[in-house]
Amino acid sequence: MPPKRIRVLLGDDHRIVREGLKQVLADAPDIDVCAEAVDGDEVLRQVEARIGDVGLDVVLLDIAMPGRDGLEVLQALRKAWPRLPVLMLSTYPERQYAVRCIKLGAAGYLNKSADPDDMVAAVRKVADGGVYVTPATAEALASVVGGASAKTGPEALSHREYQVFRLLTSGHSVSEIGAQLQLAPNTVSTYRARILEKTGTKNDVELALYAERHGK
Repeated sequence: MPPKRIRVLLGDDHRIVREGLKQVLADAPDIDVCAEAVDGDEVLRQVEARIGDVGLDVVLLDIAMPGRDGLEVLQALRKAWPRLPVLMLSTYPERQYAVRCIKLGAAGYLNKSADPDDMVAAVRKVADGGVYVTPATAEALASVVGGASAKTGPEALSHREYQVFRLLTSGHSVSEIGAQLQLAPNTVSTYRARILEKTGTKNDVELALYAERHGK
């Protein structure tokens, strides 16, 4: 009897990334990318359509997607289908998002530049009910458990505040951030004011220097 194939839904808004990931996973005889989605709402629709008779074993989910981003979709998936493992993908270093993802119930966190063998191993592990944690993620988690990352500075920011914080410190304007996150500019400005207050900075220049000091 042939081994059970792992059915994967791939959620990423960049076609070239999806094609690359599909190629990596296609080399594994026991993994099948059975569906793709380009935004958060489509991920949820695809999961709902496939979770029954068709079957689905793992969701590979990008963090940075238009509209509802990966962490919001992760929360929705965990609420509706708590037994479905979600492996988060990102271009951001582990110290930025890994702990947030694991706390929200992700089965693992993987950088898109990860070695293909690690990618395959991660899918297999979470499909088998495990949690995939890289050494860098394990270190970040240990620092939180040890109290080294108390809720100050970036750790005190909500998820949406952290999104705005990251974009502000990357040089994006309020209007650009609003367009990317699908928020009104005045809403972004409100988030910006909260971020400045929580980080103890007065303007975007100080905020950028703050981000550099904190490795964010």
